[in-house]
Formats: sequence, C-alpha cells, structure tokens
Amino acid sequence: MPRLLVRRPSPLLADGELTHLERVPVDPTLALAQWEAYVDAFRSRGWDVVEVPSADELPDGVFVEDAVVVFGGLAVLCRAGAESRRGEAASVRAAVEASGLRIASIGEPGTLDGGDVLKVGRTVYVGASSRTNTAGIAQLRDVLDSEGWDVVEVPVTRVLHLKSGVTALPDGTVVGFEPLVDEPRSFPEFLGIPEEHGTAVVVLDAGTVLMSSDAPETAALYRARGLEVVTADVSEFEKLEGCVTCLSVRIRD
Repeated sequence: MPRLLVRRPSPLLADGELTHLERVPVDPTLALAQWEAYVDAFRSRGWDVVEVPSADELPDGVFVEDAVVVFGGLAVLCRAGAESRRGEAASVRAAVEASGLRIASIGEPGTLDGGDVLKVGRTVYVGASSRTNTAGIAQLRDVLDSEGWDVVEVPVTRVLHLKSGVTALPDGTVVGFEPLVDEPRSFPEFLGIPEEHGTAVVVLDAGTVLMSSDAPETAALYRARGLEVVTADVSEFEKLEGCVTCLSVRIRD
C-alpha cells in the first residue's frame, strides 16, 4: 500500500516565506479544510496516511515535500534553503526513520528543497533555484550515483521551485506553463499547458493524476490524453507558492 506523509497546516500559515508572489490574505481555517480534503483524496484511493507531528510555530511546515525526497527504498533528508524552515527537519526525520527507509542527508554548505526534485523514470531533474544550491545538487548526485539514478541540473529563476513550474504525467511527459519554465528543452518530452496552476500534478496511479481545481482547461487536456483527473482546491496554499505536490511526500511500494 502506498503511504503519504503529511503535516497539518500551522495557524501561522499566512506568515510563510514568499519569493515570487506578493503577499495576500490567507484564511487558515479554509486552508485546514482544503488540506483535509486533499488528504482524503489520497485516502479514498487506498493510500495509507501518516501524519508528521504538528509544528504550529513553523508557518511553512505544511509543505512537507521540501524536507525529504524518496527514491525507492532510500529517503534523502534535505537541508532547507530558507533558514526559517530548518526547524522542520527533526520531526520529518523521525517520521522517515519510523517508515523503515534507508536514510541519507544533505549537509552544510549544501541546500536542497524537495520541491526542486522531479523524478522521471530513472532521471532526477534538480532545479538550481534560490533554495537549492550547487553544493546540495552535488551531494545528491553523490548519494544517487550508486543507486542507479541520473541527476540532471536545470535552471530555475522564474518560480520558487522546479516543481512550481513543471511536473510529469504518468507516461513521463513533463508538463509546464511555458512563461514559468526557464528551459523547456531541458526535458526530452515537454508539453506546454494553458494555465499556471495546471503545472503541478501528483501521479496517483498509472492512469490517474491529482491537480489543482483552478486549471479546468488543463484538466480537460489531461483527460483528452486518456487520464483520469482528480482535482483539489488548494487556493490558500497557492497564495504562498505552494501546490498539490509540496503538501505531501509519497512513498510507493
């Protein structure tokens, strides 16, 4: 059974870090309701949900994907690019240790946010962003070299994380809203999509993706490709440069 690591949003969510967006009001009550519906979408598909302990003092703690990346039986614990987020690491580490996965870590001076890591087949695209530096990418490459993964560095300057601009469909096609993608030619198969919030998809299974409800034209495009599309309203998290990918860590059998 696939497992989902998640953390409840903090009441201080509205105070989270922002890089490319202007700050606008965020409703923490609505955010919690949206998070619960998001988690239920996985649970209804047979995913085992594991909650990381709450961290109400950490506004960005809900974006748990940034803290760890899973490669089969190996979990790589990240070192946050934003100093304000480094307090999230200890509780995520404890949850990962309890999962039974092997563990590696990114250390100083490296920084790596999980939102900058996109896996397509056995290729790992890593965004060189404001949150992930050269040393962090080099450490990840060293860790994965013996695991059979090919690490490819790609530039990220237009969005917060690589997966703020691109993700991948079950067949490996990388999808993105082109104005937000530095180098679409970095990817062997790239599909431009019509809406900014359609860029982020989570693969639920070989024929199903989860995406934001705020991209109906893109959802129709994915359905026309034969995919089942499940949508989730994540508007309060999108105001903070979040999306459907960064709200969870997926551990697949």
